[in-house]
Amino acid sequence: MKRMTMTMPGLVDAAAARHGDRTFLTVDGTRRTYAQTRTTAATMAGALAAQGCRPGDRVAALVSNRVEMIDLVLGCAWLGAVVVPLNTALHGRLLGHALHEAEPHFLYVERELAGRSAEVGYAGRVWVAGEDDAPAAGAEPPLDAYPSRPGDTAAVLFTSGTTGPSRGVRCPHAQFAWWGRNVADALRLTADDTLYTCLPLFHTNALNALAQAMTVGAQVVVDRKFSASRHWSRAAETGATCVYVLGAMVPMLLAQPTGPGDRAHRAWRGLGPGTPGALWEVFRERFGVALVDGFGSTETNLVIGSTPEDCRPGYMGVVRNGFGARVVDADLSPVPDGTPGELLVCTEQEHAFATGYLGEPEPPPGSWRRTGDRVVRDPDGWFRFVDRVKDCIRRRGENISSYEVESAVRAYPAVAEAAAFPVPSELAEDEVMVAVVASAGRVVDPAALARHCAAELPAFAVPRFVDVVDALPLTETGKVRKGVLRERGVTRGTWDRCGGELGG
Repeated sequence: MKRMTMTMPGLVDAAAARHGDRTFLTVDGTRRTYAQTRTTAATMAGALAAQGCRPGDRVAALVSNRVEMIDLVLGCAWLGAVVVPLNTALHGRLLGHALHEAEPHFLYVERELAGRSAEVGYAGRVWVAGEDDAPAAGAEPPLDAYPSRPGDTAAVLFTSGTTGPSRGVRCPHAQFAWWGRNVADALRLTADDTLYTCLPLFHTNALNALAQAMTVGAQVVVDRKFSASRHWSRAAETGATCVYVLGAMVPMLLAQPTGPGDRAHRAWRGLGPGTPGALWEVFRERFGVALVDGFGSTETNLVIGSTPEDCRPGYMGVVRNGFGARVVDADLSPVPDGTPGELLVCTEQEHAFATGYLGEPEPPPGSWRRTGDRVVRDPDGWFRFVDRVKDCIRRRGENISSYEVESAVRAYPAVAEAAAFPVPSELAEDEVMVAVVASAGRVVDPAALARHCAAELPAFAVPRFVDVVDALPLTETGKVRKGVLRERGVTRGTWDRCGGELGG
């Protein structure tokens, strides 16, 4: 790739020059051409600068899938500032943790979410999206974009911690450029495509759809949120040729009543990482959409992947050009094909991986990165996901830190000890379960504990299942043996929130 397009402003500039009046983006009825997108990015950058934002400053955002969010992402890039998109479900201690870690100079929020920052003591400048004092108001756009380098940080994206709180991942400009090129190639995207996503803009997946579109000159339609009942009608209305789904969305779509709308759309392939193997062919037969799987994370890129014409149900794919992958044991020694082990990855593509976590040094170029995922490599080079080595729970497309769940549970006065772990969900991925030990002389009311957690955690992280136990199983060194808890799973004595007053 030309170095000039290895930054976000470079992508925007090159796409505007090449595709000018072609539609790039549609959000909530707002339509933008490529040329208009360049102008709005520069305008937002000018407004940010007028409010005192400078290159290198961090701008956190608590905004849903609105056009202002995309303007902010591209405007920060144009100015050389760093955007920090935050999960809009965050509040309380988890929001406070993210703001403490990111140390943003500014916070861009929706009106209905504005009060959350004051609750956690944020003292920086707060802007309200779409209102008169928002950064998009007034200000002349700068003539030229800030000369960011490919390795400069464009965004900080928070991803779930494994043995600690969530961590902010430093994502460089070039990482997004490579995401655009690599996924566009895997999906066989062209300028004739319309990409439809309803995934949140605070996650890598949806942000990268923007880069994919810019790479080939396609148009992208962003919806506010996923609706299983309206997904295919929206795909038809938008003229989508490519859709984006996560593992849990596939069984939810298949659970909808069959009807003529199942195939009354133009989409014929989609990005569907984590799709259960048994559902792949069922999904294709019913909806006419071939799902492309792969391995990629906030910290990496599309290292392993398949294509619409070359895929295997239940497999992530093969190693893509420019990347390396190996499977190792606990000592990081390679294991034979067919043997489960942890996946390590590396890249030859310059700045295709994140530059590390906030507060930590950058890994050496070309170094192997641990993923925490257990996989199997077949002799012919195809990789299959097994489970997570990391103590992480994935529910409804969200990575959940067991540490953060446990911290919230332990803050409940009647709980002395707690362990959070995943159990299988009816919709694929996981449900959150906790085993708790009561404090001396106290009784744990699971429903009251769940209400406490709902005030402390995002809705997707609130435990569904609660087991009150006499003691947690421990190793000789005092660590909780979560494998024992996962194997035992839900029992007849387990409290299920879906049957309680809080609902599902």
